[in-house]
Amino acid sequence: MHSVNIHDLAILLIEPSNTQLKVILQHLRDEGVANIEGAVSGKDAIDSLQHHRPDLIISSLYLPDMTAIELIELIKHDEALSHIPFMLISSESSFQILDAIRQAGVVAILPKPFARRDLKNALRSTIEFIDPQEIDLQHYDIRNVRVLVVDDSNLARKHICRVLNNMGIQQITQAEDGRQGAEIFAGNQDAFDLIITDFNMPVMDGQAMIEYIRRELGNAVIPILMVTSEDNETRLSNVYKAGVSGICDKPFDPQTVKEMLFRVLEAD
Repeated sequence: MHSVNIHDLAILLIEPSNTQLKVILQHLRDEGVANIEGAVSGKDAIDSLQHHRPDLIISSLYLPDMTAIELIELIKHDEALSHIPFMLISSESSFQILDAIRQAGVVAILPKPFARRDLKNALRSTIEFIDPQEIDLQHYDIRNVRVLVVDDSNLARKHICRVLNNMGIQQITQAEDGRQGAEIFAGNQDAFDLIITDFNMPVMDGQAMIEYIRRELGNAVIPILMVTSEDNETRLSNVYKAGVSGICDKPFDPQTVKEMLFRVLEAD
């Protein structure tokens, strides 16, 4: 049971359009959120964050002085602000542009216009992020679960590690690409209970790393979860054939990740 509810959330809303601002404000108020600070630019947002630490930042993609991608980079590299969940609301459909936001570790990306249920789900994901519940496992003490996280994005690794930490997982080793991940795992296969990897990475991608672990190392036991923004069905089908245990979208819902972890770690 969470100690924080949606109506308890304090939100910083960054939206330069007055019309869009009113629409989003009304949606938030319909969900019971009343504590909302407004900003119209990236600079306004940064200034506000120096005096007021919200539970959630909601931003449009294109701001007068910067993009949300640049803003989230600034926020995530500030240790005092890096823990604040970030949600994007945008009509942008370009995979390349949105992927940069996904890799930075956002709790949700909502389209313009968005459905009320999508906002509710995104706010629930925020609650799960800021007020997490540890996974209750029968076969493991969650504090002893050893995880290898493989992702070429430093921000994505930080976000994944933070979510895992929130769930009670503390023993985490990080790798910057598939080759490094494969080498670390090959060096001591008994040192890990779970691998979480990205798909698209330089040097060796997630699929190639999975194939190496399953075929070259002959390890069919270690659970491997892929957290990716890839949406090509053929490529994802090949990842399943390579031997992945489960695939989760970026941005991911912590509750979904928790359920997938429970399934793969408690599998008979």
